[in-house]
Amino acid sequence: MSYSVLVCDDSTVARKQVMRCLSSNLDVEISQAKNGQEAVEILQNSQIDLLCLDLTMPILDGIGVLEAIKANKIETYVVVISADIQDKMKVRVAQLGALKFLEKPVKPEQLLSLLSEYGIR
Repeated sequence: MSYSVLVCDDSTVARKQVMRCLSSNLDVEISQAKNGQEAVEILQNSQIDLLCLDLTMPILDGIGVLEAIKANKIETYVVVISADIQDKMKVRVAQLGALKFLEKPVKPEQLLSLLSEYGIR
């Protein structure tokens, strides 16, 4: 069974790193977004099973994306992958419905273990 994944990060390098981790280990169809606004548009127009989301981005940040997901009742799993590791930010993303907060650069085994835990494999 193939999962649809959206990787949202303004850094091309960060997006590629997450995509390599996912595509080499899972049967996934991966889309990309360079900012939160692009991510919200994709989420509203496509069924995305998993969103890998950065927090610090131009136009619309990750918190804005999480708020839009909640406000629009978009059903998707969200894993936040960010260098912004403040405790208050971890609490905030959890309150907005993210499954987990992973620190950049994401370790493949950590991401895959998390996805396995939630049955996304």
